[in-house]
Amino acid sequence: MRHFQESVYRLIVETSTNLPGDVRQAIRKARELEDKGTRAALSLSTIANNIEMAEYNVSPICQDTGMPTFIIHVPVGANQIVMKQQIYEAVKRATQDSKLRPNSVDSLTGANSGDNLGPGTPVIHFEQWERDDIEMKLILKGGGCENKNIQYSLPAELEGVGKAGRDLDGIRKCIMHAVYQAQGQGCSAGFIGVGIGGDRTTGYELAKQQLFRRVDDVNPVKELRQLEEYVMENANKLGIGTMGFGGEVTLLGCKIGVMNRLPASFFVSVAYNCWAYRRQGVILDASTGEIKEWQYSAGEKVDVTLGEAESAAADQGGERRQVVLQTPITEEQIRELRVGDVVVINGLIHTGRDALHKYLMDHDSPVDLNGSVIYHCGPVMQKDENGEWHVKAAGPTTSIREEPYQGDILKKFGIRAVIGKGGMGPKTLKALQEHGAVYLNAIGGAAQYYAQCLKKVEGVDFMEFGIPEAMWHLQTEGFAAIVTMDSHGNSLHADVEKDSLEKLAQFKEPVFK
Repeated sequence: MRHFQESVYRLIVETSTNLPGDVRQAIRKARELEDKGTRAALSLSTIANNIEMAEYNVSPICQDTGMPTFIIHVPVGANQIVMKQQIYEAVKRATQDSKLRPNSVDSLTGANSGDNLGPGTPVIHFEQWERDDIEMKLILKGGGCENKNIQYSLPAELEGVGKAGRDLDGIRKCIMHAVYQAQGQGCSAGFIGVGIGGDRTTGYELAKQQLFRRVDDVNPVKELRQLEEYVMENANKLGIGTMGFGGEVTLLGCKIGVMNRLPASFFVSVAYNCWAYRRQGVILDASTGEIKEWQYSAGEKVDVTLGEAESAAADQGGERRQVVLQTPITEEQIRELRVGDVVVINGLIHTGRDALHKYLMDHDSPVDLNGSVIYHCGPVMQKDENGEWHVKAAGPTTSIREEPYQGDILKKFGIRAVIGKGGMGPKTLKALQEHGAVYLNAIGGAAQYYAQCLKKVEGVDFMEFGIPEAMWHLQTEGFAAIVTMDSHGNSLHADVEKDSLEKLAQFKEPVFK
């Protein structure tokens, strides 16, 4: 097994930096279906460019590389202790090489281990099988989409669709509601895995296992195949669209599995995955650990850019107005912006996530934030031999987590713009209106696209919070995002959520008898 550790490392790099062919095909199809010139079309164009950039740069597609989860089938007699230790070493190396973001955080102290190792991380599941080879699968599922997982206990009363009973129709209602509740916060358009039955733990495990299925496979269970087809046809009628901007494509794949349950329990568990559907697998020689075969069409070239002409058409349209702003930004400049405008930011911006927002509530900022921009981002960073930091991946994180803090921090420090994904709630919207600020929605998962806009690292504070949670001071050039909450009380996110709830109600009546 002398090549095993190197094979694990290669699997991690491939999974993090290169989407497999079946996922690319789903994204290409979404681009073909979406109306040209819309916000959704612009977002999908950016996503397509980001996919190509990540492959070319061999850098993470999305900066949130999640909690690495390995599913491994081994022959009888395989030394799982040695294999686990070598997986740890491969994960540590991949983190040092900026192929994985350091994501292992002590739940009690908040300290980041810095190498993705710690109690419970990475996740490794071994299972014996009767074959002589080793099968190893890996999924990198970021926190934004992990937070949109949801579990239902039937019977239940669900917003929009009413009572869901313990039958196939009740399951249908749960799945449709799961897609609705995710909105744009899970980086739609996305994929879902559904687990029917089990207990609370095994139900979620079954749901996540469905994400290892190919996008284009066919469910062998007739009832589940019909349910998958129904969901794929009707979830896209909710109008949530890419990034929650509205549009024709909300869901890219639905896979459903079933297991037995307790008489008293009926769980429907849904694992939501963003468009950056990073999972891959390999077959290894059990004696040497060398890779014999890649799964999920590794290296299969599917053109997601649709060619230059069609990409250009997608980028054009009368739905948007473009405004270039240089930091620091004035209130007068902000008051001129409206929902739907594309804002291009130049100048100094600052990253800030959960730890920083909590800190700033009771402390001063280490830098002047008046007229500045806070970017909800936990980047992948790398230090060169001269001790200088460089941004390797830097897409937005889900903003709603900062809802308890954001309005107060905006007014306290004079911040004029917040960049993130998925939108924020009524408290922040009110503060934007009162103070004169905007929320800018960047394209979730587009970590390479935005990294190229971040030209220089001017400095960093609070490294004790860990690299993702530290406050990075970044010079940016040409950073484009869409105004989705303005200083006049308008919120695209609230509008899309209200509209999609009304559309969800059309699926209230029974379908499966």
